[in-house]
Amino acid sequence: MEGYLEALAARGDYAQFFTDDVTLSIEGAEQHAAGREAVEQTIRWMHEDAFDAHPEMKSLVVGKSNAAVEADFVGTHTGEFAGIPATGCRVRVPYSVAYDLDGNAIRALRIYLPMDELYRQLRRKRP
Repeated sequence: MEGYLEALAARGDYAQFFTDDVTLSIEGAEQHAAGREAVEQTIRWMHEDAFDAHPEMKSLVVGKSNAAVEADFVGTHTGEFAGIPATGCRVRVPYSVAYDLDGNAIRALRIYLPMDELYRQLRRKRP
């Protein structure tokens, strides 16, 4: 998990930490992806296209077959997101991710991101 999180923060090759059949869901947002390439593209889109953002880690808990991260999603809104054109707004939204592990690989990611807070921050006037 630490290698994955380091690669994610560096915008490196974090897909190497996924199983071939990995799944991703953003809980409460009806957004899903399946397969290594689709999951990587979804994460890259969120961190590099819709936003220029990075996670600020708060905690990591790793068990035998599961892991969890608590972090802040921090960045600037640089591209269309949920029908909202780029605003240039800075965002900081707390979130967590629950991971299912298969050995040393990630089999599933469930992201819990308070979308109402993200939308609120995107709708405020530019900083």
